[in-house]
Amino acid sequence: MTGLISGDFTESADPFALFKAWFAEAKTAEPNDPEAMSLATVDASGLPDVRVVLMKEADERGFVFYTNEQSAKGAELASNPKAALVMHWKSIRRQVRVRGAVERVSAAEADAYFASRSRPSQIGAWASDQSRPLDKRETFEARVAEVGKRFDGKEVTRPPNWGGYRIVPVQIEFWMDRPYRLHDRVKFTRDAPGSAWKKTRLYP
Repeated sequence: MTGLISGDFTESADPFALFKAWFAEAKTAEPNDPEAMSLATVDASGLPDVRVVLMKEADERGFVFYTNEQSAKGAELASNPKAALVMHWKSIRRQVRVRGAVERVSAAEADAYFASRSRPSQIGAWASDQSRPLDKRETFEARVAEVGKRFDGKEVTRPPNWGGYRIVPVQIEFWMDRPYRLHDRVKFTRDAPGSAWKKTRLYP
């Protein structure tokens, strides 16, 4: 793995293997949240929207995150199930960009991930009407307390409006910092999921 990273990364033919190698290094170098990614969607009017979320899984199928499906991002993905993401690791001076269609993860996958969350996070998922107006903080805190009482002594199940999304990439671009802004960029593209990747080296 070290040879792949420290050598000419542009020789890699598999974008998922290259991402795995870079992410492994980022996890040892980034002080906070190496899985953080900026997620871009588009609303019904075509206006872009972007926010930082946490990547919870990445493999040959794509990049997974979880959210309230009635949130702004959930509504935008319902009307236009396409997205882009970028992961920027300042500590290792690298960046990965991804574009593709978005699909829902299975209920079993969502259940398994929800069960792995801390209990306060599980309760918060029930209490929050994500992205909707909130009159004051105390209202939300009261809802958190009410949900906590409702599930007292019980397992906190996954809310019916909470689930996961997988970005299935058709483009993955890798960027590495070089001195004097003479950076390295390689973009992998494919016509559709399951088809062969094509690799192009780009000017910085």
